[in-house]
Amino acid sequence: MIPPDAPSEIRSASSPLTSTLPKLRGPAKKVALVTGGTGGIGTACCRYLADDGVHVVVVDLDQAKCDALAASLPTKSLGLSINITDPEAVAIGVKKIIEVFGTVNMLINVAGILSNNKLAETSASEWNKVMAVNVTGTFLVTQAVIPSMVKGKWGRIVNLSSWAWKSGGLTAGTVYTTSKGAVTSFTFSIARQYAAAGITCNGIAPCYVMSPMVTEKLTAAQRKELLEKIPVHRFCEPEEIAHCVRFLTHDMSGFINGEIIDVNAGLQMD
Repeated sequence: MIPPDAPSEIRSASSPLTSTLPKLRGPAKKVALVTGGTGGIGTACCRYLADDGVHVVVVDLDQAKCDALAASLPTKSLGLSINITDPEAVAIGVKKIIEVFGTVNMLINVAGILSNNKLAETSASEWNKVMAVNVTGTFLVTQAVIPSMVKGKWGRIVNLSSWAWKSGGLTAGTVYTTSKGAVTSFTFSIARQYAAAGITCNGIAPCYVMSPMVTEKLTAAQRKELLEKIPVHRFCEPEEIAHCVRFLTHDMSGFINGEIIDVNAGLQMD
């Protein structure tokens, strides 16, 4: 609050800011498409967004799991099986979402697969598979929903990158690390292209979230070693990533664009 005895130049400078606040509010109806929606992080994101009144489209491969999660949410939501690496499937899926809800103005690109193989052990087929899901899938879904966001003059896109993109991958393999670097660059590109259209695009770079990537892909010895290195001596919870998604998709986060938020407990500070 500006004190009544403040100099006139300060009071006058503050008025334009105050007058623009109502314009920062997003549309009353928000519809979020969450890829990888039935995984640990995806499920947490779906629940947090629905708790905020957002209609959620749960996208993953297993239709039954998508339906079950969508039915459990407090808002009108939809479960949809889409192979995000298939351009035709993505187009058909997004068309159906528009038919049901009229718009898609929030996109959370969570879907991804892990490879811990380093360069020498990575096959060409593994490279192509990981890049197809982590990079091509993110590209295809984003490309498909952007027109709806442009039409509505508002949008929020959040891409799941990884600490691996900037660390070179402590335990993560070559193709996974490379794919997350590509997701980060993609985030920057979309953020710059569509800012003037009222659309923000940001990323989150988590570090060792409690999920099958930690519990199944790492040995007990690796987990023990990591817990000793992570300053808070625990792994990240999916809900902590969902909280970050909730923040980035909020109406008042419109001035945050092209940012990658590190969620690594101080394992790397910069």
